[in-house]
Amino acid sequence: MIELDHLEQYKENNRIEAKKALGGLPHSIWETYSAFANTLGGIILLGVEEYRDKTLHTVNLPDPEKLVREFWAIVNDRSKTSANILSSKDVTIENIKGDHIIVINVPRAQRDFKPVYVDGSPLNAYRRGGEGDYKCTKEEYQAMVRDSAVQTQDMTILNEMTADVFSKESVYAYRRLLSISGTDNTRDHLDDEDLLFRLGAAGIGRDGQIHPTAAGLLMFGRESDIIREYPNYFLDYREESGNNHRITYRFLSASGEWSGNIFDFYTHVYDKLNHDPQLLPEKSDEFNSDYKAVLKAVREALANCLINADYCGCGGITVIRQHDKLTFTNPGDFRIEASAAMNGGFSDPRNSIIMKMFNLIDVCEGTGNGIPNIFYVWKNLGLKEPKITPIYEPNRIELSLPLTKPDDNTGALTDRIKKSNGKSAIQKAMIVEYLTDHADASVAELSGLLDVKASRVKQLIYELTDENIVSPQGKSKNRRYKLKS
Repeated sequence: MIELDHLEQYKENNRIEAKKALGGLPHSIWETYSAFANTLGGIILLGVEEYRDKTLHTVNLPDPEKLVREFWAIVNDRSKTSANILSSKDVTIENIKGDHIIVINVPRAQRDFKPVYVDGSPLNAYRRGGEGDYKCTKEEYQAMVRDSAVQTQDMTILNEMTADVFSKESVYAYRRLLSISGTDNTRDHLDDEDLLFRLGAAGIGRDGQIHPTAAGLLMFGRESDIIREYPNYFLDYREESGNNHRITYRFLSASGEWSGNIFDFYTHVYDKLNHDPQLLPEKSDEFNSDYKAVLKAVREALANCLINADYCGCGGITVIRQHDKLTFTNPGDFRIEASAAMNGGFSDPRNSIIMKMFNLIDVCEGTGNGIPNIFYVWKNLGLKEPKITPIYEPNRIELSLPLTKPDDNTGALTDRIKKSNGKSAIQKAMIVEYLTDHADASVAELSGLLDVKASRVKQLIYELTDENIVSPQGKSKNRRYKLKS
């Protein structure tokens, strides 16, 4: 993740923690271990101190081997840490210009190990925010526990509810789409109860009777019943105009004018976007292949937002259409590494039954290639690269789809750099700083960061690669860059 020979170029952030450790293992190391494991992962540097100017510098550990033995003994002690998620290669002793330091690479914990806590109490679970560790809120802890379960959240049978919660209009509309898709015509002859049971929208409860599942309630229920089970449930689509974000259209689950479930929300929002004349700049007509590719990508983004939401979480689901971008936001953290989601080929949905129901109407393939396809379509059309942003306190994921092309002219940032000495050094330092806060980045992302042309970023990347600081990842077509580990 970082180039140790250039340690002075880094500073503490959400993925780097430096500890002097001349007096032995600091107690706070375990809070940081928990925080990195429960957030994005990170590196703990022992034998490194932070100067007043925030730069990092090594000190010589007198007996690093002893500290490593002590660390392994404690990390394997279940009364101290709930789980050891490290392998032998994750803890190393390094010699940096004559100083011995210890480097501990803490990976992001798999969801079935979360929350990783310390001192024998689940109340001592931490997350990483900025340069520091903070104790998890009750909501963050509960969200990690929900995600650690083998069964997905939407499989739960709601024994206190009956089939009366289902909107007949929603079920009928779904049946029509199911019939059109032609995926399984045997369902055409089932009555509603049998269909819902076959879909996983209903199940046999403790009393031997049919009750809705969480998936069925969310997909086909009424908002008044949904909020009894999910008090934070909220769906919001809005169209905004101008720099003051004036709302010109809004579609809310709480309006009382429609069912308020996620299926009807999906069909209405997708229909709005499908008839949006400005969705793809310079499109010729609705049969244009580029236009259809964008619509398919937007459909995937909307479905993913609904499928992967943590409906017990805070904030609800929002879809915002602005003149220059579409933004999808849902409650919940990533269940897999963001880089794995970007690369595709692996799917770990938070709500697998809901995903199945969308699959059956030809929405969302469930192969894990939805996000990579979105990025491919945007790149192929020359639009600004989409951006996925994890948000914490509370946990949320935001996907932004720009609807404009990259701006080739330079802005205020470039003007300011031109007035400084060592323009290249400043730009490279900005790239290094960005890559310490992000797992990796594309040329387009760095171009937007520096407000310079892609050709300039490629030259800077070439220099950083030649200096053994940055390494390329992936094939040239979808190449991304990260700090060399």
